[in-house]
Amino acid sequence: MPKLGCSTKALVILLLLVALLVLSFIGGAIGKNFFGETPISRVIGPEKPEVHLPADIVFTVPVFGFALPVTNTILATWLSMLVIIVVALIATRRMALAPGGLQNSFEWGLEKLLGFVEGVAGHENGRRFFPVLATIFLFVMVNAWLALFPGFGSIEIHGPEGKGVHLLRSAGTDINTPLALAIVSFVFVEYWGISSIGLRRYLGKFFNFKQLLKGKVMGLVDVFVGLLELLSEFIRMVSFTFRLFGNMTAGEILLMVVMFLVPWGIALPFYGLELLVGFVQALIFAGLTLVFGTMAVAVHEEGH
Repeated sequence: MPKLGCSTKALVILLLLVALLVLSFIGGAIGKNFFGETPISRVIGPEKPEVHLPADIVFTVPVFGFALPVTNTILATWLSMLVIIVVALIATRRMALAPGGLQNSFEWGLEKLLGFVEGVAGHENGRRFFPVLATIFLFVMVNAWLALFPGFGSIEIHGPEGKGVHLLRSAGTDINTPLALAIVSFVFVEYWGISSIGLRRYLGKFFNFKQLLKGKVMGLVDVFVGLLELLSEFIRMVSFTFRLFGNMTAGEILLMVVMFLVPWGIALPFYGLELLVGFVQALIFAGLTLVFGTMAVAVHEEGH
């Protein structure tokens, strides 16, 4: 059997890509407007996308007489946790001084992330912050990437009310998950600050009445700045929540619309873009938590 040369292989790949684009165009919503209903559109043409912000209830669990709803985003959260745990167990199952394969990749990624954390917070605080930051980073990234797998959001079952619901949906598109992550970030930042400089000194950043009690007018500025900083601590949770929720939801809607208009052919580059978005959003969420945590303990360093 004759072997194909490099130019012949490139030509074959180019023809396959062109054929994929043509079939995608004919089978999508745009192609239907030009060619009408065709056998291709009936096979690969997706349904018209419908956006539902609330998560669908997949089943309920009786707890103390109440029916606790379990949504498809909760199942996606559990799946993301399971994937992280399984990969970590497999990577560390046979530890070696000269790692190879999955262990090498896992250690390389963690070392890069640890170096980034220590570069911002220093060695001591970086080691202290790293477990929380690495968990947030891995969860947000894995959850975003799992949603890109074919069939992730296509499996439908009958819900408690008898209607069809999707079994899985990206947890980042449910505002409750970004809010939970924002609360975790807020709690740990406050904990790091209080444990570093003490409760009294930490609260002194927000309730600074020293100059005012001395009769100095400029003390009013200190009081206002402190209360403004206290307000910003809580506003941070809102900004964290809507930043992640908005980006993840927008990405999912974008893929749904592109798949509806021109399935597969044009959607593939957008899948690559969403891989990058998932990584960047995980890095931003963990990075901002790192910055605020470093700021929370910086007062301790300045005081000494």
